[in-house]
Amino acid sequence: MKLAELLDGTGVDCVERVGSAVIGLAVDSRSVMPGYLFTAVSGTQADGAAYVEDAVRNGASVIISSQPLQGVSIPVLTHANPRLALALCARNFFSLQPKHISAVTGTNGKTSVAEFVRQLYQAAQLPSASIGTLGVSSSQYWQPLAHTTPDPIQLHAVLRDLFANQIDHVAIEASSHGLAQFRLDGVQVKVAGFTNLSRDHMDYHSDYDDYFSAKARLFSDILAPDGTAVIYISSPAGQKMAEHARANGRHVLEVGMGEGELQISILNTKPNGQDVRITYQENTSDIFFPVAGDFQVANLCVAIGIVIQSGLSFDQAVSGVASLSAPTGRMERVGITSAGASVYVDYAHTPDALETALTSARAHVGGGGKIRLVFGCGGDRDAGKRAEMASIAQRLADDVFVTDDNPRHEDPAKIRQAILAECSGAIDVADRAEAIRQAIAGAGCADIVLVTGKGHETGQLIGDETLPFSDIEFAISVLNETGGKDE
Repeated sequence: MKLAELLDGTGVDCVERVGSAVIGLAVDSRSVMPGYLFTAVSGTQADGAAYVEDAVRNGASVIISSQPLQGVSIPVLTHANPRLALALCARNFFSLQPKHISAVTGTNGKTSVAEFVRQLYQAAQLPSASIGTLGVSSSQYWQPLAHTTPDPIQLHAVLRDLFANQIDHVAIEASSHGLAQFRLDGVQVKVAGFTNLSRDHMDYHSDYDDYFSAKARLFSDILAPDGTAVIYISSPAGQKMAEHARANGRHVLEVGMGEGELQISILNTKPNGQDVRITYQENTSDIFFPVAGDFQVANLCVAIGIVIQSGLSFDQAVSGVASLSAPTGRMERVGITSAGASVYVDYAHTPDALETALTSARAHVGGGGKIRLVFGCGGDRDAGKRAEMASIAQRLADDVFVTDDNPRHEDPAKIRQAILAECSGAIDVADRAEAIRQAIAGAGCADIVLVTGKGHETGQLIGDETLPFSDIEFAISVLNETGGKDE
């Protein structure tokens, strides 16, 4: 591609290099090949400008940097925001995108909403895909991703591939990191969803306002000017985000539990799901939703709003609800113990998510039953949430097993002690496998075993190593060993 075409609309001046060509893009000098454009971005641990010589050595033909660089043998073009320039270059380079792209943001629920959207499209016989924590998921293939929201080069390459495979309905998870780092800029988002906002990623964002502002970019900078924001308003953060979207000229569809233009309510709960009522305009439908947790009902509400705003009729949207399944590790019932207790695995790793998961689980506990909770807190992350989560566990669970959860470079014993100090009566079980085994072994017929923190993850981060471990797989193996059954 000619450099002038690649830089069109990016704000990068290329007058002197109109005739040159670029055959690829890179933000990592190690992936540079001859004829590539290398963008030097500043990260939390390193400045890309330090790797310009490596990029040149590997064959880069042009550099984009935030400032002029001396002593570089190839052209250096400047842009005040190299991350934004890279995203817009990626848009131009890969050029083709699916017609119906939605994106969803929020502290919790992004994965569930994106997956529900994909499954609802699929139920309506529309080829679809989701992009996020669980990778690129479609009826045709699956591809792992390193980040919830991929870097713009990978993201736009995926979008082009989906287009080439005639997949025209796509839902993307928009993380706060991805939005703050301009990974989604250049994506043609027609509908954007918001779930909720609570404490998370305070090791990255300076404060709650900074965190909110990152999320808000989806509704002011990314969403098409004529697009629709689907906002879950049953919280102050949702109401604030709706105001933000309107202030930036976007149409807003308010959704919520018993409030909003599109409303949903729980009629009754069952061990394997819940009956819900969905109301939109003059339409009402009562249907079984085969996923546990009232928070998943809230996520479903956002998903239905997104697909309706993307072109599905109300009847098309709700007809697919009965066939939905929980995303891997999102309040996923993995099996039943020999005594009859249900075993769930959930990704909850924030105070709000843990409280939501426990409150939701309580609705599915049988008469006289208990919640037996297995949880821990990650190392090298926001330490302030440990006491909060401990307090929530003590208040909402009956039996608590405190264990290791990605200690990384911290002493796992000290993390557990910080939790145990605020959760009297909890059992300290360092080994995660043993904690799960004990929780399952002691469960009665009316109990629920809830294993939280890791969800879909298949590794335990200890130091610089990732040791293989899956809550889901291990729980299933214990069930099979002890006379239970998996789902």
